Amino acid sequence: MINRLRIALVLLGMATLMLALVPIQYILLKIGAGRASAIPRYFHRIMAWLLGFRIHVHGAMTKDRPLLLVSNHISWTDIILLSTVGDISFIAKTEVRDWPLFGTLSLLQRSVFVERDRRGKTGEQASQIAERLVAGDVMVLFAEGTTSDGNRVLPFKTSLFGAASAAIRETGAETVAVQPVAIVYTKLHGIPMGRFHRPVASWPGDVELMPHLKGILREGAIDVDIRFGEPVVIAKGTDRKQLARTMEDRVRAMLLTSLMGRGMDER
Repeated sequence: MINRLRIALVLLGMATLMLALVPIQYILLKIGAGRASAIPRYFHRIMAWLLGFRIHVHGAMTKDRPLLLVSNHISWTDIILLSTVGDISFIAKTEVRDWPLFGTLSLLQRSVFVERDRRGKTGEQASQIAERLVAGDVMVLFAEGTTSDGNRVLPFKTSLFGAASAAIRETGAETVAVQPVAIVYTKLHGIPMGRFHRPVASWPGDVELMPHLKGILREGAIDVDIRFGEPVVIAKGTDRKQLARTMEDRVRAMLLTSLMGRGMDER
């Protein structure tokens, strides 16, 4: 009974938050003020609190611009959690635009939608991302191209790393910072998750969204690490495949650090 009441109250809180802030963000975007809007950051901070996440940030987002953040991807909740640390936008697959509710939220956060499986459009999509980078927007790339089980990092796809090079080649930027980010779900009710319980947080593509959301709401106490690694500043001629390998290695190392319980400093 208490669990059902909590879920109902959280859902009511989420609905109230959306009704209060989504129209404001929509208006700001329409009048051209959305670029400087911090509303998504505060929106997601409240959402994370309602869902019961406790966020531990290690390191910090670099102040260098243009900036491309490269992250692993475990769940739809990654977007909420990463959005709490700064004013960012996401590079998302095209299907997300059509998802109920989440598609609208992605549009309001000025996501760039890409078709990962259409290689003929890679250059065009990289150019679009490059324009946003040079305009000062911090873009997040989920380089695995899908969600993992949270216990490992999948191989990074290299195609969209070309956006960093395109920002230099096409827009005249001298350098672009590319920073690795690891998101790791570590504890459930204060107890280390381990492989058995990590599916509570992870969201493989074959799991329906609403049952997974209900599972998160039932638990209501999940610790998550967000780790920022050392950025790589690239210049003209940087090999995107080597850049992807470097980012993959660094994200994997940070994920293992959290899974093994090391470096629990908190900011």
